[in-house]
Amino acid sequence: MKKIILFTVLSLISCSTLLEQEERTYSIDEQIDTAVAPTAEFISDIIFYEVTIGGNPIPLILVWLLAGAIFFTFYLGFINIRGFRHAIDIVCGKYNQPDASGEVSHFQALTAAVSGTVGLGNIAGVAIAISLGGPGATFWMIMAGLLGMSSKFVSCTLGVKYRDVHADGTVSGGPMHYLSKGLKEKGMGKLGKFLAAFFALMCIGGAFGAGNMFQINQATQQFISVTGGEASFFAAGNAWIFGLIMSVLVGLVIIGGMKSIAQVTEKVVPLMCGIYIIAAIIVLVVNFTRIPEAFVLIFEGAFTSSAVAGGVVGVMIQGLRRGLFSNEAGIGSASIAHSAVKTNVPVTEGFVASLEPFIDTVIVCTMTALVIVVTGAYDMDLGDGIALTSASFATVISWFPLVLAGAVILFAFSTMITWSYYGLKSWTYLFGNTRASDISFKIIFCLFIILGAPMQLGSVVAFSDAMLFAMSIPNMVGLYILAPGVKREMQAFLSYARSSKNTPLTEDAVEAAQA
Repeated sequence: MKKIILFTVLSLISCSTLLEQEERTYSIDEQIDTAVAPTAEFISDIIFYEVTIGGNPIPLILVWLLAGAIFFTFYLGFINIRGFRHAIDIVCGKYNQPDASGEVSHFQALTAAVSGTVGLGNIAGVAIAISLGGPGATFWMIMAGLLGMSSKFVSCTLGVKYRDVHADGTVSGGPMHYLSKGLKEKGMGKLGKFLAAFFALMCIGGAFGAGNMFQINQATQQFISVTGGEASFFAAGNAWIFGLIMSVLVGLVIIGGMKSIAQVTEKVVPLMCGIYIIAAIIVLVVNFTRIPEAFVLIFEGAFTSSAVAGGVVGVMIQGLRRGLFSNEAGIGSASIAHSAVKTNVPVTEGFVASLEPFIDTVIVCTMTALVIVVTGAYDMDLGDGIALTSASFATVISWFPLVLAGAVILFAFSTMITWSYYGLKSWTYLFGNTRASDISFKIIFCLFIILGAPMQLGSVVAFSDAMLFAMSIPNMVGLYILAPGVKREMQAFLSYARSSKNTPLTEDAVEAAQA
């Protein structure tokens, strides 16, 4: 009898376990995650393949991006530094061409591109980098930003140079176009078409994953946390409602195309960056006596073995793999937005685009890093980048989690609308620039926002991260091949800027100045 009872109990436990497993099988999140996991792991292992350098595991994709940034910095004679004043002048309207082809101003193009890069990497990625590598990680983060300015210069110059201007005045540009057209000019047409199609496919995947589902998921979690946590109305199965609200807002913006997106980002980007930086300045003012010590920690720690590991692995790897490497330099996505600018002199937008990594990484990320260092929060073991950043601000501003939640939502919103444009241009490149193709992508993109809000899809995010950084493989190949043309145009513009007084900016004026 005892054996029968024991057998029955064990059977019930086994059945209960099987039922639980069966219930988990029917979870939409887990079904998708399980289905994607093998492919995600395979692709991620390839894209983020690591080699050991100095005892530290370094992904080859990181070496690929950094090598390009260093090469273009030297090849163009440190244009990231000596072209800074020209970049400011262009953004301020000194070389405006109102009658030129294009859809948006230099400033609007810049804010649209910045809205796609300033995001969770500035809040969570920086905190994780510092928690891994210590304050010295900040130094390597700044260096990455400065070097990335050169890669962005090349990519966005090419984006404008090889763009398509359609009959209705809209523009399609980016790596898809300069890879196919530019390489064809070099006698490598087949290679160019293959690289362009590969880039477009990866960009679509990155748009749906890292530029959409990851963003809305993090925004939803923050919104729930400040509206009651588990007691929030949006918890316990209602997260999709928040996703629906965000989907409608995003849809209202992206339906109007690049002009509509630029009109929103030129207001949202300065607002969200302004709020965030002001909050950081308040914390730094309160802790101003610790600022010198913070800089000592940053510079001394930058060259210690542990800090170098934190700087390279923490800033680069964690920044890259957590969705948005702070400036996306070398990936090529930003050139899609910059190509819509009103100009007939492509290199002018290269100068403007070089400001993007400076704003995103050198300013916004550094402000986050300084706050974390001066408050001593980097020693906290909170296991979450956003929580660590929030805790560091909360040492001075107790209600900062509310501000941070608002910033995360704004960052997510702006990132989604910009990445919808990136994905759309890649989609129409592959499937045709028709109204049906345009509308179908936008509908799918908005549906993914609703789906992404309540889901916990680790494998999907890993897969989309891999696709995002896979974009850099064909893009950097194109940049190396086409860099000589960019250098010639850069030299021509610099000659024009030195010699011209009141001569309006035109292609002929630039060529004449060089001659």
